[in-house]
Amino acid sequence: MKKLLHFLKPFRLPIYLVLILILLQSLAELYLPTLMSDIVDKGVVTGDTDYIWKIGGFMLLVAAGGMICSITASYFSARAASGFGKSLRSKVFSHVGNFSLNEFDQFGTASLITRTTNDITQVQQVFIMMLRMMVMAPMMCIGGIIMALSKDTKLTLVLAVAIPVLIIIILIVQKRAIPLFKAMQVKLDKLNRVLRENLMGIRVIRSFNRIEHEKKRFDEANWDLTQTAIKVNKIMAAMMPTMMVILNLTTVSIIWFGGIRISNGHMEVGDMMAFIQYAMQIMFSFLMLAMMFVMIPRASVSAGRIVEVLETTADIQNPGDPIKPVDQLGQVEFQNVSFSYPGAEMPAISNISFKMNPGEVTAIIGGTGSGKSTLINLIPRFYDVEKGKILVSGTDVREMTQESLRQKIGFVPQQAILFTGTIDENIRYGKKDASEDEVKHAAEVAQAAEFISEMPEGYNTIIAQGGTNVSGGQKQRLSIARALVRRPEIYIFDDSFSALDFKTDAKLRAALKEETGNSTVLIVAQRVSTIMDADQIIVLDDGNIAGTGTHKQLMETCRVYREIVMSQLSEEEIV
Repeated sequence: MKKLLHFLKPFRLPIYLVLILILLQSLAELYLPTLMSDIVDKGVVTGDTDYIWKIGGFMLLVAAGGMICSITASYFSARAASGFGKSLRSKVFSHVGNFSLNEFDQFGTASLITRTTNDITQVQQVFIMMLRMMVMAPMMCIGGIIMALSKDTKLTLVLAVAIPVLIIIILIVQKRAIPLFKAMQVKLDKLNRVLRENLMGIRVIRSFNRIEHEKKRFDEANWDLTQTAIKVNKIMAAMMPTMMVILNLTTVSIIWFGGIRISNGHMEVGDMMAFIQYAMQIMFSFLMLAMMFVMIPRASVSAGRIVEVLETTADIQNPGDPIKPVDQLGQVEFQNVSFSYPGAEMPAISNISFKMNPGEVTAIIGGTGSGKSTLINLIPRFYDVEKGKILVSGTDVREMTQESLRQKIGFVPQQAILFTGTIDENIRYGKKDASEDEVKHAAEVAQAAEFISEMPEGYNTIIAQGGTNVSGGQKQRLSIARALVRRPEIYIFDDSFSALDFKTDAKLRAALKEETGNSTVLIVAQRVSTIMDADQIIVLDDGNIAGTGTHKQLMETCRVYREIVMSQLSEEEIV
């Protein structure tokens, strides 16, 4: 929790102001019953009209002062809580941005979204209530008891019976509510996950007529969360009437025993009226505490989930004394590299060794699950190797900063991702200060210029969320243009030509050959036709290298490669 308190430091001044204002408001509210008692006993009973007007006017001033303090305190508490929430969201977002893929796998995307939005909102709301209620309730309770004792000591025995009953009810509610609040946040994660899957996979769902099935999945997750929420609300609903009954019984008891004490001459009518007001203030302070004790468990669960994210250290860290490569620019070398995913029984790749040089095209091919994507994810340090090492420009990638390493790489992922914004902005994502000519040149090389020119706004055409207004092939070409505009030392294409027709594929590869002539190029592909002209082809099979060489060499020496070629090409094409 100390991590969360750290975010309150910039808001110390408004918090202190709130505390002072609430103190003044509490003093005003505690003083008003005493003034009312004086009006009844010294004004109404004696018929002194001037005294009534004098004290009544003073009561109005005190009430107005309390109101001003209350409004001002609400303003500053809202500002402090909103700033706290904004600061915390920014910190969580930037912290999650430093996670490796391993941490994303650990938490899950849906849970991280819930923690960054709903959980922080829960903490923010309770923080506002804490500034207002948690501070005011003890002041009102302690002040009310002191003032009640000053009016009549024996009558406070009524409160000595009512207060322990209230405390017992609060403890019972808290004990039953905490497990339910924990369950609610977990079930909210599940609901977000189902909703996210539905929104992202809407085309697949509709094409397979699985709309009713997905509705059922969502309804089940929604109903599960609803049932838990109903249980919590039942507890809340039962608590409030119970506490109001105790409150009203306490008032009746005060009037009953107070009337007896008045008739015996031990108490004034005004004192009894003031005592009732103080009793109400004491009881309402416990009501406020009860509300807090109900909300704090949920906020506590949310705070724990936020802290869990903030205390999670990324597996991949920058070295303390990073090395800046100065020679062998663009060269990539794998030296006996092995890697296993967390919890996996078998390594994804084992003992991988090869070298890629600038000016050469290296291709990787293999069956599904052979480790192709895993291998290329290790180069930009999306994951770290378990054994061996990867050298980029002659330096171990773990001895370089992640920023300097990734600055050397133009990465085109297997799943083309576009961002909301214009086509121009999406291409410039690879190089934010790229000139207009550089953007257009990258689009031309990526064979994207033609379809961009046919769009209504050209390069200023807006890409919809997820790139839903462009085809799969257009997405891939824009992703390639984004990497090309960067002009990196190393290009990595992870099956980035799969959605292109053969004609566009051939034109793109020819253009790339001219554009990337001095760079190291790594292509992962399923199509043999895409990689036949590569300078070096690496064949993967079950995480191991089954063969290395040119197309002609592998046809003679590698059985796995030969089987892949024969499954895709006709005899005439092979010859």
